[in-house]
Amino acid sequence: MHIIDRRLNPKGKSLPNRQRFLRRAKALVRDAVHESSASRGVRDVEQGGELSIPKTGVSEPTFHHGQGSGIRDHVLPGNKEFVEGDRLPRPPGGGGRGSEGSPDGGGEDDFRFALSRDEFVDLFLEDLELPDLVKQKVAASESVSWHRAGYSPSGAPANMALGRTMRNSLSRRIALKRPNKAEIRRLYEEIEERERKGEISEDLEALRAELAELLQKTSRIPFVDPIDVRYKRFDPKPKPVARAVMFCLMDVSGSMTEDMKDLAKRFFMLLHIFLARRYKHVDVVFIRHTHTAQEVDEDTFFHNRETGGTIVSTALEEMLRVVRERYPVSDWNIYAAQASDGDNITADAGRVLSLMQEDILPICQYYAYIEVGRGDGGLPGHHARRESDLWSTYRRIMAPDVPMAMRKVNHRREIFPVFRDLFKKDGDKAVGRVP
Repeated sequence: MHIIDRRLNPKGKSLPNRQRFLRRAKALVRDAVHESSASRGVRDVEQGGELSIPKTGVSEPTFHHGQGSGIRDHVLPGNKEFVEGDRLPRPPGGGGRGSEGSPDGGGEDDFRFALSRDEFVDLFLEDLELPDLVKQKVAASESVSWHRAGYSPSGAPANMALGRTMRNSLSRRIALKRPNKAEIRRLYEEIEERERKGEISEDLEALRAELAELLQKTSRIPFVDPIDVRYKRFDPKPKPVARAVMFCLMDVSGSMTEDMKDLAKRFFMLLHIFLARRYKHVDVVFIRHTHTAQEVDEDTFFHNRETGGTIVSTALEEMLRVVRERYPVSDWNIYAAQASDGDNITADAGRVLSLMQEDILPICQYYAYIEVGRGDGGLPGHHARRESDLWSTYRRIMAPDVPMAMRKVNHRREIFPVFRDLFKKDGDKAVGRVP
């Protein structure tokens, strides 16, 4: 059996072939997307880029002869010493497969390809949406939408208004008394009838003169004149753009380890790219606190080391200060995400409760609190931690109509499931619930 594919490489198939590949290797690509996000900053995580997946995930079906059947004739390149019927000696030391590793460390690379920004985010945020709480506020417009604004005597041919053009043409022809076809046809028929009967009279000459005058007038008054042509006119109008601000609050006291901060960073990444898909503008505000709180940049937020006690109310007060100064509630959709190990001094619980109920939650679209653990909660020999002070305080706030959710995270593998649980499509279940 000889199979020769003589089909030409079809044009315009790059995009369908790419989409087909992504569907086939979706699980591997999704895993690669999640792994690559760990090394990116919060604002950079939604950018596309190169990814790699195992070569086994892109294997293609092949045709081959069944083992032990048929007659096989091989034509191999570079043969200078063997003829048909010769037996080939076994290579010394046995053969090897090209896809296996070599003693010097060489081997086949993983399959690498590039994802666009939209493809990256779509795979990252499958089956997620914000709770049904989003208010669309108007921001300073950076884009415009085009709306009908009447007609214009000039424009692109594709925008020609045929109905208006023909109406103008008809009005002009009526006003100038342009002869119509029926009148000219009547004169032609009457002249032909008289000529057929052999009549020669002054009436016939008058008819001929009238016909000539009508034909001349028709040539002077065109059916469609350039002054009749009208084009649809479109004017740009500012397009309202929704905008949001994301507050990242994190405890950086001595009890917060680097592993805990890494868990918090991953959650903040997810929330940022999620909001960026729903809003044109997303500002990010980083607030870190010990017994005092301050607004900082991203690098300081995640990497600077501090020691001290823990007073959560200072972070909430700092958030309110920033909102009052830069983010009016009437113009911004406000979201907040807080990460902590749950520690807080007992005397601060009342202040936290008051700030959350009276000031923070009324202005927030959504408030997500994740309590990060030390990563040993699910291992044998370790006892679950008691309910933390901050968790107990927030539990008193929870109610079905409160735009807040609480979850506990002890390991990296739990970040994505927890995030999906908070923002799954059944929005009502993501609000006012604790696990």
